[in-house]
Amino acid sequence: MLYIFGGLPGTGKSTLSAALASELRAAYLRVDVVEHAMRAAGVKVDGPEGYMVCYEIAKQNLRIGLEVIADTVNPIHITRQAWRSVAESLDIPFVEIEVVCSDEIEHRHRVTTRTTDIPGFTLPTWDEVEGRHYEAWDRDRIVIDTAHKSVDESLTELRELLGLKSKIVK
Repeated sequence: MLYIFGGLPGTGKSTLSAALASELRAAYLRVDVVEHAMRAAGVKVDGPEGYMVCYEIAKQNLRIGLEVIADTVNPIHITRQAWRSVAESLDIPFVEIEVVCSDEIEHRHRVTTRTTDIPGFTLPTWDEVEGRHYEAWDRDRIVIDTAHKSVDESLTELRELLGLKSKIVK
């Protein structure tokens, strides 16, 4: 299974997707990590390069039978279709999950007060998040609204919507 996450920075997407990956013992692909490593290696990243690397790593992990969690902003139709194509090319099921924070005040607070878990990575400012190009989804997907919920509450809701056991045994 390919779990395709999307959502603006600060919605809780990385926290939620990483928690699910940990529970499922799935491969976890976070485009921020890939792009940051590429930049550190001297590669100019100003387009789809990081996503393209993640697509290929996802394919390799899916081919060997691992479930894959893709953690990306996934802001446009093209990237969403590319993730679906990864699964479809291997005849692997997939699910799309959009993480939102419907309370703008809470979302802004998260963006302006969080710290990075990637050493040397610069998080986007609120103005950058607010001004980011993000196309409305045009397909059915699971939507998790993390506003006023703990990570555990959001993860429980996601498990229920995915039809997973209430608590996966590690």
